[in-house]
Amino acid sequence: MKNNHEQIGHRLSRREAIVLLGATTVACLMGGKQVPTQSFAGSPRALCVVRPEQTEGPYFVDERLHRSDIRADPTNGRSTPGTPLALTFQVSCLRAGECHPLPDAQVDVWHCDARGVYSDVQDPGFSTVGRKFLRGHQMTDAQGEARFMTIYPGWYPIRTVHIHFKIRTTPIARRSFEFTSQVYFPDELTDRVQGSLPYSSNGSRRVRNRQDFIFRQGGDALMLEPTATHDGYAATFPISLEIP
Repeated sequence: MKNNHEQIGHRLSRREAIVLLGATTVACLMGGKQVPTQSFAGSPRALCVVRPEQTEGPYFVDERLHRSDIRADPTNGRSTPGTPLALTFQVSCLRAGECHPLPDAQVDVWHCDARGVYSDVQDPGFSTVGRKFLRGHQMTDAQGEARFMTIYPGWYPIRTVHIHFKIRTTPIARRSFEFTSQVYFPDELTDRVQGSLPYSSNGSRRVRNRQDFIFRQGGDALMLEPTATHDGYAATFPISLEIP
């Protein structure tokens, strides 16, 4: 198992991009240049924004859990405590200068709980093998959206607060498209959330965004902008993948 500090986030070059054409889906990826933001049809709030890829890290497990609410552990039915977070990914394809929704893409998310613990892994500090909380995937709909209900993540040593995500298309002719990265939260909001239980029982976090070695590899372009809801927060994350 590789440690997070052995990984390095990076943007993919055009030579590394894989173009996958399907009957209803066109997947695309670009790295290394700026793209104007713009809306795309059917989802007026969505922006056309290219994001940097970052490390998968050591804790991805392909659980094949197709679900929107990832808070519960399906092995025992228990809900993971924490501040609710409604997270929406808006996935689009940037082609010929225009953004179009990307349907039928699989979006996986996974992150730690309020105590900094991931499910279904063996770690020097804990073992949660067999448990499956805070993991799951959704398929993007006709508007390119995949919605999740989860909790605000906690922290663990050497990392700032973050959520991992992976976007994959259905393999065609032994070829597939995959994009992996992370999203981050404003430090001020994290301080506020983690000042109360169950987060505060984990003590004060040690690493803020600017001190995180992975965040420094493009984290400014991977920030969420959560808004308050009646019981927690909601955030929408637009991401565009481009045909070279």
